[in-house]
Amino acid sequence: MNIKDLDLNLLRLFDAVWRTRSVSLAAQQLGMSQPAASQGLARLRAVLGDALFERSGSGVRPTPRADRLAQAVQSALATIEEALNTSQVFDPQRSSRVLRVHLSDIGEARFLPELVLALQRMAPGMRLEALPLPHDHIGPALDNGQLDLAIGFLPEVTDTLHQPLLSDRYVVLMRQGHPVAQLWHQLQARQTTPEAALEVLGELEFAAVRTHADTLRILELMHWQHRLRLTVSHFLSLPGIVRNSDLAVLMPRNFAQGFAQAGELAIIEPDLPLRDFTVSMHWSQRFDKDPCLQWLRARVAQLFSTFTP
Repeated sequence: MNIKDLDLNLLRLFDAVWRTRSVSLAAQQLGMSQPAASQGLARLRAVLGDALFERSGSGVRPTPRADRLAQAVQSALATIEEALNTSQVFDPQRSSRVLRVHLSDIGEARFLPELVLALQRMAPGMRLEALPLPHDHIGPALDNGQLDLAIGFLPEVTDTLHQPLLSDRYVVLMRQGHPVAQLWHQLQARQTTPEAALEVLGELEFAAVRTHADTLRILELMHWQHRLRLTVSHFLSLPGIVRNSDLAVLMPRNFAQGFAQAGELAIIEPDLPLRDFTVSMHWSQRFDKDPCLQWLRARVAQLFSTFTP
């Protein structure tokens, strides 16, 4: 075949279908109707003389010919995109782009308000969608364009570019006046050994969030899992519960400080296993040169620099 017989848009369609394993999702990403995407795929099949994709469950599966083509097509499209973007000047004031960001429930509560205010001030036409995904879905979603950024403590997300944003640690939040909190501070004043101080915490009863596996892992490592009395879906319900009960909760310090400053809650910082972690920003190498996303990453990094550890 001759390259002049091939519509470049068909290669974009091929790439989207290959990445998403779905004609309908590829059509959605490209702003096409599903019938138009199916017709385009039929034209490409006719030109190349191969089925390219076969039905598989709820999606499609690439043929061996499609798998061989995919890397070359992606490389060619990336080269074209980079060349076009090099000379493109991004103007956030005039952009109407939709930005999709993965954040945890804590991330949405702690960081999303400031990010929304920054976008309203600097890019009033942009739209922001918080799109939390299971951790094993984040890498593919960044690579296929379903997500633009993922922000959080995401050690499972490895095949991405990333930038550390802040260091944090898990602390124990409980009500002010809790007997264990009072005893803890007394032991600290006496410079009691860390081991003896940790034994005091073994008398606590805990609440936890099922989606934050590291807090559950800490309880296991400390042999405190039998002290777990409440499991919930989100952190946001816990401060009110802790304020009015003797339950304690493991929570990131950056988040817990806001509740403690509002009163009636106390923070203690024991030397727990796995307590220290880093919040990072992740994105796909495929979209590293996108001027809009370069601008967004710079704004996010600037925003996080204002948060105290």
